[in-house]
Amino acid sequence: MHSPTDAIDALDGKLIRLLSEEPRIGVLECSRRLQVARGTVQARLDRLQARGVIGGFAPQVDPAALGYPVTAFATLEISQGQGMDVRAHLAAVPEVLELHTITGHGDMLVRIVARSNADLQRVIDRVVGFDGIVRASTAIALENPVPYRVLPLVEQASGE
Repeated sequence: MHSPTDAIDALDGKLIRLLSEEPRIGVLECSRRLQVARGTVQARLDRLQARGVIGGFAPQVDPAALGYPVTAFATLEISQGQGMDVRAHLAAVPEVLELHTITGHGDMLVRIVARSNADLQRVIDRVVGFDGIVRASTAIALENPVPYRVLPLVEQASGE
């Protein structure tokens, strides 16, 4: 866990923005565009990765482009003491994209994808077909007007 004193600065913010907009750009080109030394860019990247600010450089894959255009969120209630087993079960379901433990009505929130509404039933049956899951409530996402994003947080944290 990092404290607020670990905040990023304006150069970090510009570097993250540049890498977000052009993920295939190299360190040398970053240094040229940001008008800093190559070693500075590399040191910043290394520090941001070590602190967990940058988690990786993997491609962003769109499930819909892979044939999974239906997204749904399932709130799960689980049996006491079954959390680890339920986590392992859900991790084995390829259509489970994310799992969060939550407060409120339910214990876990799961983002799932499916090939169609009919296929969603199959996925839900697989998700809830585990003894540790007591109840599930599912909502189908109709559109995603604000996709997952972090650049506004980067701008705020870096003072840009």
